[in-house]
Amino acid sequence: MDTTLSGVSAFQELPWLGPALAAAWGLIWGSFVNVLIYRLPRDRSVVFPSSACPSCGKAIAPYDNVPVLSYLLLLGRCRLCGAGIPFRYPAVELLVMAASLTAYLRHGFGTEYAVELGFVVATLALIFIDYDHRILPNVITIPGTLIGLLLALFREPITLTEALIGAALGAGLLFGVAEVYFRVRRVEGLGMGDVKMIAMVGAFLGWKGVLLTLFAGSLVGSLVGVALMVTQGKDMKTALPFGTFLGIAALLTLFAGAPLIDWYFDLF
Repeated sequence: MDTTLSGVSAFQELPWLGPALAAAWGLIWGSFVNVLIYRLPRDRSVVFPSSACPSCGKAIAPYDNVPVLSYLLLLGRCRLCGAGIPFRYPAVELLVMAASLTAYLRHGFGTEYAVELGFVVATLALIFIDYDHRILPNVITIPGTLIGLLLALFREPITLTEALIGAALGAGLLFGVAEVYFRVRRVEGLGMGDVKMIAMVGAFLGWKGVLLTLFAGSLVGSLVGVALMVTQGKDMKTALPFGTFLGIAALLTLFAGAPLIDWYFDLF
């Protein structure tokens, strides 16, 4: 139900209200993404206890836990112990804020807005967790896949059939590549976490989106690998966080992939 002002939609009477709410909602979810990034790899609850300083372990007061603003007011330091707070925290909050605002401007508040924001939250958490720990938690990828398939029942851009094909195709292709690599090199090149993650991507983006994600993620990973070999003397055995590259590619596909996909399929 729309909020009303004197019988007129508040969003029509106050055109800034929708974007402001989307931005604020994004900041709140961005703060939660930081919780997921820090706590899930440590097998800690994402609900209790309340937020604490990573350095001194003391609880952070609510007025010091306002997304972005608290970081700026405290000059990036803990009020209690003075330890520096990584810039990643406000950066993640700003990224989710930008995604929330973009989703609102694209769709308004509704199913597609919720789908895109939820996908960004899950994917960003996976990007940074994989970068830090080389793991992709099942607690995100498996429920994420199921939720993506369920939401396809209520979406227009991606049907349930497309979501099912996307999840199966993405997971099947990546699993096949991993098996071939293992049988040829006798070492594990990709983990099952990557397979589960791309299944989640396919459930949200469909089969066209998952193909573009795989291509772009592989391209980015290859370029980073070559750069590391040239600049740091790494070799092909160097472990890279492929889930991080897949996540970046998936977000690019979500927000900018449609024109590229349409252009490619219009060629045939």
